[in-house]
Amino acid sequence: MDWTEKLADTRGQLRALNKAIPDATKAFGELGKAVKTDGALDLKAKEFVALGIAVAIRCEPCIMFHTQALINAGATREEVAEVLAMCVQMGGGPAVMYSAKALECFDQLTKGK
Repeated sequence: MDWTEKLADTRGQLRALNKAIPDATKAFGELGKAVKTDGALDLKAKEFVALGIAVAIRCEPCIMFHTQALINAGATREEVAEVLAMCVQMGGGPAVMYSAKALECFDQLTKGK
């Protein structure tokens, strides 16, 4: 799978959705901004939680977006791998499969960085 291409395709789909239901998507975006402000946890920690949930619910687009957010927040491959290990411990076999996808996504999106 080409995660860079999938990320671009998904962003295009989201732009179309934003045009169709602008009020709802704007409200969802505001919620995202509100929960990502630094508090007891910083943004990177919150994105690790989001990646864990994305793996647990098997949402490839969520894995992609939260992996990209983690890269932007300065997460290392080792940190992401530890989060994925926790996903495996909590989620068993399905989490192994989606953790592998998440690590592949990280590797592709950081290639050349």
